[in-house]
Amino acid sequence: MMQAKILWIDDQIELLNSHIIFLSEKGYSIDTCTNGSDALEKIIETRYEAILLDENMPGMNGIETLKQIKKINRNLKVIMITKSEEENIMEEAIGKEISDYLIKPVNPNQILLSLKKTLNVRELIKDSNISEYQQEFRNLSLKMMDIKTWSEWSDFYLELINWEVKLSEIDDETMIEILNNQKFEANSLFAKFIQNNYESWIKTNDGPTLSHNVLEKYLIRQFDKKPLLLIVIDNLRYDQWKVIEPSILDYYTKESELPYYSILPTTTQYARNSLFAGIMPKKIHEELSQYWKNDNDDGGKNLFEKELLNYNLNRLNKGEINFEYFKITNLKNGVKVANSMKQMKKNDLTTVVYNFVDMLSHSKTEMEMIKELAPNDKAYRSLTKSWFMNSPLFDIIKNASDLGFKLIITTDHGTINVKNPTKIIGDRNTSQNLRYKTGKSLTMNEKDNIVYKNPHDISLPRTSINSSYVFAKEDFYLVYPNNYNHYSNYFKNTYQHGGVSMEEVIIPFVVLNPK
Repeated sequence: MMQAKILWIDDQIELLNSHIIFLSEKGYSIDTCTNGSDALEKIIETRYEAILLDENMPGMNGIETLKQIKKINRNLKVIMITKSEEENIMEEAIGKEISDYLIKPVNPNQILLSLKKTLNVRELIKDSNISEYQQEFRNLSLKMMDIKTWSEWSDFYLELINWEVKLSEIDDETMIEILNNQKFEANSLFAKFIQNNYESWIKTNDGPTLSHNVLEKYLIRQFDKKPLLLIVIDNLRYDQWKVIEPSILDYYTKESELPYYSILPTTTQYARNSLFAGIMPKKIHEELSQYWKNDNDDGGKNLFEKELLNYNLNRLNKGEINFEYFKITNLKNGVKVANSMKQMKKNDLTTVVYNFVDMLSHSKTEMEMIKELAPNDKAYRSLTKSWFMNSPLFDIIKNASDLGFKLIITTDHGTINVKNPTKIIGDRNTSQNLRYKTGKSLTMNEKDNIVYKNPHDISLPRTSINSSYVFAKEDFYLVYPNNYNHYSNYFKNTYQHGGVSMEEVIIPFVVLNPK
């Protein structure tokens, strides 16, 4: 292993021999220099991993030397050592991107710790996270086996996401594989939990907040003097929310974060229509038939969200609410809305549906390039974050903060990376979704799916007298026997939704206030 090469700049370097010997014994190669000018020549000639820099030197002082160092190599790690505790000196140094600073007198162990922290921060974080997860693994496994309520499942899923994001940052494949296995086991138990409880939640309304009552329970209470901006990001998984959240918190403070459960099927057609309408799909089909299309009907399935939202606001005695609705499906429309935020201040409620994440999910199925860019959940999160940081949606949020909008961010459902095909047989009128099917005379492996023979039991419309619904569990996807091998391979490792998994069902509703 190569020694880390360090340059120590101090006008009294001869007094530091014992420190230099100590660091040399710890595996560091130390060059020394007594002034800034000579130091800059050395930095040009030699590749150093870090600089130890005295702030108080005659001639070119530490701050001036730091400026010149950053001109030569702005990524070079610099640890400032100073006698002074004056705040302005440290602020200036920090503004020049020092990695750390120490106050004289310093002992060798202080310097060693600072070097380790500066040079090995990634490894230290990695070791710490792995150690923590190893300790927590058994606790999570025991906790998982003892979950009895929907809120415990929400809490557990958020714990898993926290570990997933942490571990994905350190590239330890073994730990990631262990966590993925734990998540698979959790999804198996979660599917059983949904199977045992979902129907009673629908019939008694005694369960988690579901798509059709989320606006009534969470949105209505948010109306106050501030204009309200509701952003629904289609197909936003909870882990994707967690990677874009820090950027949003530069402009907003979080008031609350309330997980809720998507209804089944976890698709835009069902979940988002119910979100806006405030009623289940069966009731929309019966009472608002002009706004509903069944799976195999021609035409778009979400063309009347504004009308459904208006219906819901009137139903909740909020008909006096002045609101606008926008659906953004391309860059041009996004830019247009971002540039028009000032005019929307007059609204009590501005609703924006943003479809990019859903399009990204579907593109992974259809485009080889997206398959390459997002082969796993880590890359999928990274791609989402990269898009968000450069999107009109982020501009909308920043502009909204400047204008004093209260902000709500939510979604209609999540998605899951499917790995295991399972056969299903149906007639030609069976729906096409890979994570759920509706139709008559469906035959499948019931071990891999949740089946509802009577759709009305879970407030879904019948497509025919004998129609039923089948929802894939865990990471299964439904494939017909015809050309089974071809379609199994084609859809394997793609992102799908409509079924029963924590990733699809447990989703965020976040309330934020402008800074």
